[in-house]
Formats: sequence, structure tokens, C-alpha cells
Amino acid sequence: MEAAVRGGFRVIEFTLTTPGALDLIGDFAGRADLVVGAGTVLTPDEARSAAEAGSRFLVSPVVDEAVIDAGRRLGMAVMPGAHTPTELLRAHRAGAPLQKLFPAPASIPQFIRSVLGPMPFLRIVPTNGVDANNAAACLEAGAFAVGFTTALFDATDIARERFDRIEERARGLLAKLG
Repeated sequence: MEAAVRGGFRVIEFTLTTPGALDLIGDFAGRADLVVGAGTVLTPDEARSAAEAGSRFLVSPVVDEAVIDAGRRLGMAVMPGAHTPTELLRAHRAGAPLQKLFPAPASIPQFIRSVLGPMPFLRIVPTNGVDANNAAACLEAGAFAVGFTTALFDATDIARERFDRIEERARGLLAKLG
């Protein structure tokens, strides 16, 4: 994650499936130049633990009203994962200010455009499947923001501790977005 920050990222997320995630959230949350969140939040207890560690937002792979409610009561932005227009609307109605498009459909920009046609109030944030080739198109289609996962954090580079390559990719991804 430090390589991504050196590469220019300022909004970062640690998934709770990462060993030591709460400690990492605490370490990075102490930095004034970063907004740190917790991902793969599946329960209200995990939401509370993430908040106590310093997380400012929560991301979940699913729409769970109890997690959304817990996050809102804790004063945190919540971004539940949704795959269909029905799930996206359900997340919005449950009080989630952002809706994570997960998993991503084959043509992310086309899907976003289609969903926002009748529901322009949604704030869709695709993550899975977003890369240097489609990130700008996702934003042009109306995505509120985009998130990078495997396009930024290549598993081989992580295993081989080639963090300089992650930093390079971070710079390149941000440069593509202008």
C-alpha cells in the first residue's frame, strides 16, 4: 500500500481479509494526507472494529442493511457491493451514499450508462475489472469514482516484493485519468 501512496493514491482501502488489516488501517489513518477505509466488511461488529481502528469508510462485497446502518450510525460512508440495478437501488434506499459495482459486468461503461439512464441519482463506483484501458470510459459513462484492485496490485509483484512496479502502475493509472 505504501507503494500506491508513493504513486499518488490518497484514498485507500484495506480489506479485512488481509492479515493485520485493522493495525494497517490504524497506521495509515494517522496520516493527514490519506483517507483510509476498510473493505470486505460483512458484519456490524467488523464495522465497529474498523471505525475504532480509524477507518473513515466501509466497503462491502454485498448489500447488507445491518452493515449499512452500523456504518451510518458510526458516521462513516458506506459503499456496499451490488451487481444488478435492483441491488444498486436497494443499497441506495438503505442509505448507502455510494454503491460499489461488484462484480463488474463485461462492459462496465455500457452497464453504468444503462443503469444511470433511469436512476441518475445513484453514485456507482466500479472496482473489480477497472483498469487503465477502461477507467476513463467508466467516469465518462457517469461513474462517481473508480477503484483499482488487480490493475494496481499484481499478485506476482507483491509476492516478489516488487513494490516499485506497484508505484509505477499507480502513477500510470492516475496519469490516464488526467
